[in-house]
Amino acid sequence: MRSPLESGLSAESIAMTFSPLPLIDSFGRVHNNLRISVTDRCNIRCTYCMPESVQFLPRHDLLSFEEIERVVRVAATLGIDKIRLTGGEPLVRRELPGLVARIAAIPGIKDVGLTTNGILLPELAQPLKAAGLRRINVSLDTMDPVRFRELTRRDGWEQVIEGIHAARRAGFDPIKINAIALKGVTEADLLPLARFARENALELRFIEYMPLDVADAWDRSKVLLAEEILERLRQGIGPLTPAADQDPRAPAVDYDYVDGRGRVGVIASVSRPFCGSCNRIRLTADGKLRNCLFALDETDLRALLRQNEPNDAEIARAIRDSVAGKWEGHEINSSRFIKPERLMHAIGG
Repeated sequence: MRSPLESGLSAESIAMTFSPLPLIDSFGRVHNNLRISVTDRCNIRCTYCMPESVQFLPRHDLLSFEEIERVVRVAATLGIDKIRLTGGEPLVRRELPGLVARIAAIPGIKDVGLTTNGILLPELAQPLKAAGLRRINVSLDTMDPVRFRELTRRDGWEQVIEGIHAARRAGFDPIKINAIALKGVTEADLLPLARFARENALELRFIEYMPLDVADAWDRSKVLLAEEILERLRQGIGPLTPAADQDPRAPAVDYDYVDGRGRVGVIASVSRPFCGSCNRIRLTADGKLRNCLFALDETDLRALLRQNEPNDAEIARAIRDSVAGKWEGHEINSSRFIKPERLMHAIGG
């Protein structure tokens, strides 16, 4: 591999590319969080995420572990220190603990997390922990196996529950549960999920339904709003108080139960957009860098990675340019909103 100097870049250009200056956009937001989709494949078919029949990417289009590692190494020189692996369902990617170990060993990376549907977690929780995974989020929308089958169009509720317990045995703490809130669909699941989380020392997070659905059926009237969720929890479980140790750049706003038995968060992308504090960029499974979940434009890092002689300085510059061009926000609540062409499973959760 040629060095930046051998690639014909000036010393000034190299200094700017690899300088310790943070990844900052034109609105002053500093970015330190990279979410990486390792596959667009999934072993369930959630109705709000994927069609029943889907054409997945050819395997040669997916970034290899070596390519992913290279992107993270370059990103770490630019101030990225938090990585989250997503999908699709990341655990269907073979030898995933090996990728975790590679990323966790990169200088500058302080935290590696993963979001999973949990079905394969019973077998993989311990290997992932041993590889260096620090945080884990499990997607679970219901405590009812029948409704689970309706929402996911697959069986597997029992495996998810066992996966959560396996993660606890492996030593993950905290374990976060992500639940999509759909009006007219999941209201009955709010309290059972909250009780399960409290009984098992889990952090539950409800996510407002976002316009990344399969059939373009999203409508604001179908969103179970954050305040509605919180009020149901107050009435059915008990009083809540804002958490004292909030992370101002995290997507969730956290609340503690006044009785001291747990924490719940809400990710209110629709009713309380948090674009103003966003610190995240995303890499799709096929190597496209997105500076927003709802971005309409992408930067092709795979093309740079697969040049005859890949150049880290070019990759770094592409990352900087993508962040610099980030828009102010997604505009879900305005007539200007345009839904991205990719579905959620193809972007990365």
